[in-house]
Amino acid sequence: MGERGGDMVGLPGRVTGTVGPGLVGEVIVRIRGGAEHFLAHPVQGTGRLAVGTVVTVVEYLPPRTVYVMAAYDG
Repeated sequence: MGERGGDMVGLPGRVTGTVGPGLVGEVIVRIRGGAEHFLAHPVQGTGRLAVGTVVTVVEYLPPRTVYVMAAYDG
């Protein structure tokens, strides 16, 4: 039913609700043959991630929370 953390880590996603320190944002990730939304927090030391930013999942906390960082610099 749920994904194992190792299956989620490393997947790309896109920010759909601003992610930043002190904010709970949202990202969409393509998984399980579709696209799913997850609550998202920034990796410690990461600044604000605007809507539309491509991110990488670095940690998964079941059932619907991920920690992300920008996939590309600049």
